[in-house]
Amino acid sequence: MKFICVIIIANTRNRENSGFHVERRMNMKVTLKDGSFKEYAQPMAVIDIAKDISEGLARMACVAEIDGEVKDLRTIVDKDCTLNIFTAKDPEGLAALRHTASHVMAQAIKRIWPETKLAIGPSIADGFYYDIDRDEPVTSDDLAKIEAEMKKIIKEALPLERFELPRAEAIKFMEEKEEPFKVELINDLPEDAVISFYKQGEFTDLCAGPHLMNTKEVGKAFKLMNIAGAYWRGSEKNKMLTRIYATAFAKKEDLDAYVTMMEEAKKRDHRKLGKELGLFMMSDAGPGFPFFLPKGMILKNTLLDYWREIHKKAGYVEISTPIILNRSLWETSGHWDHYKNNMYTTVIDGEDYAIKPMNCPGGVLVYASEPRSYRDLPLRMGELGIVHRHEKSGQLHGLMRVRCFTQDDAHIFMTPEQIRDEIKNVAGLINQVYSLFGFKYHVELSTRPEDSMGSDEDWELATNSLQGALDDLGLDYVINEGDGAFYGPKIDFHLVDAIGRTWQCGTIQLDFQLPQRFELEYIGADGEKHRPIMIHRVCFGSIERFIGILIEHFAGAFPTWLAPVQVKVLPISEKYEEYAKSVKAALDAADIRAEIDLRSEKIGYKIREAQGQKIPYMLVVGQKEQADGTVSVRSRFKGDEGAEDLNVFIANIKAEIAGRVNRPVEVKKEEEK
Repeated sequence: MKFICVIIIANTRNRENSGFHVERRMNMKVTLKDGSFKEYAQPMAVIDIAKDISEGLARMACVAEIDGEVKDLRTIVDKDCTLNIFTAKDPEGLAALRHTASHVMAQAIKRIWPETKLAIGPSIADGFYYDIDRDEPVTSDDLAKIEAEMKKIIKEALPLERFELPRAEAIKFMEEKEEPFKVELINDLPEDAVISFYKQGEFTDLCAGPHLMNTKEVGKAFKLMNIAGAYWRGSEKNKMLTRIYATAFAKKEDLDAYVTMMEEAKKRDHRKLGKELGLFMMSDAGPGFPFFLPKGMILKNTLLDYWREIHKKAGYVEISTPIILNRSLWETSGHWDHYKNNMYTTVIDGEDYAIKPMNCPGGVLVYASEPRSYRDLPLRMGELGIVHRHEKSGQLHGLMRVRCFTQDDAHIFMTPEQIRDEIKNVAGLINQVYSLFGFKYHVELSTRPEDSMGSDEDWELATNSLQGALDDLGLDYVINEGDGAFYGPKIDFHLVDAIGRTWQCGTIQLDFQLPQRFELEYIGADGEKHRPIMIHRVCFGSIERFIGILIEHFAGAFPTWLAPVQVKVLPISEKYEEYAKSVKAALDAADIRAEIDLRSEKIGYKIREAQGQKIPYMLVVGQKEQADGTVSVRSRFKGDEGAEDLNVFIANIKAEIAGRVNRPVEVKKEEEK
């Protein structure tokens, strides 16, 4: 047998050497997320690879990432690759579930109203939507009807089948279906674009995907939320369409939690509370330009006083720069080329001018106004500057999205050696601010966008500096590829409010470009001229937006130090008005913001109204209080706190205000029941 084996091997070698073809089976290597790998002798669909890994994974799988690109589970893998399979627990998997749900919703709408024209239906941060066009308006009463039809489609477990068509055939296909919006989308695709469709039962939609395998996988945890108007392709020049917002989750308990959060958000809506509490107003005389009312100005100024206090301690100087500057400045800064569509412009003495959308060029001019030495650096210049940016009318939303706002800017000029320490100092300041209000937050590092200026070397150094500072601080962060500013990478702070929503507020942007474009200099220790590095940063972001967030975070019940009215004095009857006035005078003398209610109403009514106004403290005064020189204290935190000497109350509330204490509400057991 040994002899025979030797002969066979030798014969094989001779055949190879003599030109005979010998087929060699090469295994396909699929590297998984954990670094392990699978090998296959033939092409495999991703869903089959998932089954090979784990039947449980295959049941939960939604989509997969193949060499960094998110694809359907039906995708065939035919070469070595890296593979990461996503479930609905992953953002990519949940997005695919929601995108598939949007197709199910479109199919349901077409079944109910076949004449409907479809526009687009993407997944978004909190769910999905579909823009549609029909002669008859869709009302809230119709949502239940659409949901019922969606449940039928899901129960049918229709497989989603992907196919591609050449451009001409794709256009003809959608023209025959009388879908003009889809035809327009196809016409606007690049010449070399792959034009793909997804079919489920009788319904076919133009779509790049990816999607789940069949409609059943959408599950039962979905809900249509509301209806809004939306211009086709976001342009006010185009037709107004009907947008149906919805959401979907993998589990019903996640949907229930989201719906509860949205109901709570409605109660906290800053537009509603802002009106009820007399904080701000909007006017048709200037859409997107907020008016702050007296109580709103107290709130705003209290925030700004706090801002000035902490920045003075952190070594900042405050400046103020003009609102309008000429075109040449904005050309030098790069804003005229990169941001002009968002700027308001005017002509003065025959020259083009722009209302500033950002404070940074003004800060640069202040730096350049006198010679600088390395001994002057870091130079930290803060500015509470009013900026104007053109936002589309459909995107305006209370204080959250406005056209005029105050930015709590600061620009720090420094040497390269100071970059990391300055970034860490700013991060510490932002942490101090958010901690005061009880916000948790997470951090994103945003890298170079396509529309950027500057050299590869500058961008690499800037990005590495930000990343190094975050690593030094031990902060967890995610990298947001391509979302940096056009002049530099940035760190964004996303705070989490009382009901779990996230808001992007604080940011740190590292900029090598403006110092170069404005030829900024400092004299170094070597006596030579050097170029400073610049940091742009905000803590609050937009003061207006931050106030909107605070209103919703606290549901209008601000901490005592921040409340526009801190104490309401309530005399039981007109007999005790003089004593009530003396109490108010004592509060005024102590710089405590107080009001007095002298109306001839019952005390219970006065208390309920003060509670509705979210006032931290009510001081009820009557015969006993007048005789004893005391006040009966009722608070938003504990209810009835009993009688207290007026001077003791003043000392206590002054300590609470000075310490900027966020006093928690104590829920009594009988109230819990």
